[in-house]
Amino acid sequence: MKYKEIKQMSSAELDSQISELLREKLNLKIQSRTGQLEKIARVRQVRRDIARIKTEMATRAAAQTNG
Repeated sequence: MKYKEIKQMSSAELDSQISELLREKLNLKIQSRTGQLEKIARVRQVRRDIARIKTEMATRAAAQTNG
């Protein structure tokens, strides 16, 4: 997911997207521990997507308090 796509999402969409990604991260962690993980790079991608969403949410929160 690109940052440009994240910026276009509403706050509700960001909340639902981050919850989905956290769930997926947990599933990937479980798969990794049990040796069933096929796409190792997906873990990194999910972590970065979560960070991008959290960054956008923090930016929006800062804009509201300063605005």
